[in-house]
Amino acid sequence: MARFRLARPAQQDLASILSTSAERWGRQGGRRYAAVLAAAMRKIGADPEGPLTRSRDELSSGLRSFHIRHTRVDSPQMKVGRPVHILYYRKIQPGLIEIVRVLHERMEPSRHFETVDDDKP
Repeated sequence: MARFRLARPAQQDLASILSTSAERWGRQGGRRYAAVLAAAMRKIGADPEGPLTRSRDELSSGLRSFHIRHTRVDSPQMKVGRPVHILYYRKIQPGLIEIVRVLHERMEPSRHFETVDDDKP
């Protein structure tokens, strides 16, 4: 299993997502969504080029994406009805994945990757 790290834009995305989740669905709803996001990160760490991932070379060389709706959370208390975010990530080195952004499925990703290759945490 590869380790993963979060680029600064992904950290900011997650903070915003979790804040919004807590505002809309309460603290427990925010926790459930955080659990789904964490499970999705572990899933891409375990299989970064798995069948449910997509090459996104058109956005940035080596970039891949994974929609978190493909994540299964074992605990019934942590289930989320319809997850709506996509993880964008790339291999940094063998055994290390960098999550670059976490964007809503309705966002146009090409608007959010102009400085991806220059961003270093």
